[in-house]
Amino acid sequence: MGIKMVFSSVLFLFRFLPVFLICYYVAPGRMKNFILLLGSLFFYAWGEPVYVLLMLFSTVTDYFYGRMIEKYRDTGKAKIFLALSVLTNLSVLCFFKYADFLIQTVNGLFGTSVPLLNLPLPIGISFYTFQTMSYTIDVYRGEARVQKSLLDFGVFVTMFPQLIAGPIVKYRDVEERLESRPIDICTISNGMKRFCVGLAKKVLIANNVGELWAEISAMNFGEISALTAWIGVFAFAFQIYFDFSGYSDMAIGLGMMLGFCFPENFNYPYISASVTEFWRRWHISLGSWFREYVYIPLGGNRKGLPRQLINIFIVWMLTGIWHGAGWNFLLWGLWFAVFLSLEKLFLGKVLSGLPKWAGILYSSFVVLVGWVLFALETPGQIWSYLKAMTGAGGMLDSRGLYLGRQYLVLFLLAAVGSTPLLANAVRRLEHSPSGFGIALYRLGEKVIPVVLLVLAVAGIVDASYNPFLYFRF
Repeated sequence: MGIKMVFSSVLFLFRFLPVFLICYYVAPGRMKNFILLLGSLFFYAWGEPVYVLLMLFSTVTDYFYGRMIEKYRDTGKAKIFLALSVLTNLSVLCFFKYADFLIQTVNGLFGTSVPLLNLPLPIGISFYTFQTMSYTIDVYRGEARVQKSLLDFGVFVTMFPQLIAGPIVKYRDVEERLESRPIDICTISNGMKRFCVGLAKKVLIANNVGELWAEISAMNFGEISALTAWIGVFAFAFQIYFDFSGYSDMAIGLGMMLGFCFPENFNYPYISASVTEFWRRWHISLGSWFREYVYIPLGGNRKGLPRQLINIFIVWMLTGIWHGAGWNFLLWGLWFAVFLSLEKLFLGKVLSGLPKWAGILYSSFVVLVGWVLFALETPGQIWSYLKAMTGAGGMLDSRGLYLGRQYLVLFLLAAVGSTPLLANAVRRLEHSPSGFGIALYRLGEKVIPVVLLVLAVAGIVDASYNPFLYFRF
């Protein structure tokens, strides 16, 4: 398998993207979709040429299922083709994502020695299979028009800005712009600014705190202090937020540059005063997908509280294993299901009567413990790390104090960047009644994205640590 082309790479920024954009902007009208399809397939095939066939298979089969659902609308055959679409997508997803995990589990339970398949996970498969399923479901429900152009449908499935790690785009969100999308200088400029912000979040914050987490997670958890353990989990919390939200910002920015409007995926989740609020703000497109296509069809909250709690546990079990084939992901999903259920039962009312800071402390604690479950793979690692957080290996040590001093400024920047403080300040300047405030805003609007881009590129050139966490999901 070759090197994957990621947004935060010299290859993408200075080779692929400029060439693609030139071809895209000079292409007339409907030819833009052809250029976008070719560019997207090239982007994906750079690191995984074989799995382009898998993506094309998903594209062609769901295009066919959609046409058949429309052809046999209001008959039993339409339901059969919908079921085939869901079965095909889930079978492909489960085979590549969970086959080895199931084999390992069976071997462990029954003492068998079935060999593992050792298939690499196709990047983005969890995202584009959910997108294509949403299409056939919406066509069946009558909430989206069937797409008669295989080219346009192929663009929807393979669109490289959000193909790899979302946000998950429903077909009805982009169906009109697949046919016609006005592109102007203002929209392109705003898209570039959004992309630069996302790139800076990824390279300048996520990569640096990620290196700290990589260092701490490689230590012996039985010997680290509570301070070191808490520094580590905060580092991972900031890494995964700035990594994933940074990617989403870049995807949304690229979409704007191409004439599309992708949904927002994050809304400052770390200021949430409850777990329920956190999941309204974190990975919004995934939460929306599960709510619309799983939770509500199961009955949602319409069939009484006991049934609602069961539905919550089902959705969060699925949310957990969607992220990966491992018991830790299932445990992570169920961890949140417990607190979401408690908030439905009584805890939500208790939290509403407390000061907001108390709710934020509670939510932060639940989320941080959840990140331990998410980041570490084995029960032994998880238990050892949780014990370290309680001070089993001591409260302070020289290593923790050193790391705290070394990363203090970066943590402060990450903490401020996790809140709407900067965005609110920019908005106040934008609508300032004084000429100085407006002038400052206009200067910053032009200078800051360029500065962020230069710093991010310098970081890319200098760094060897540049993963995208959600590529493995």
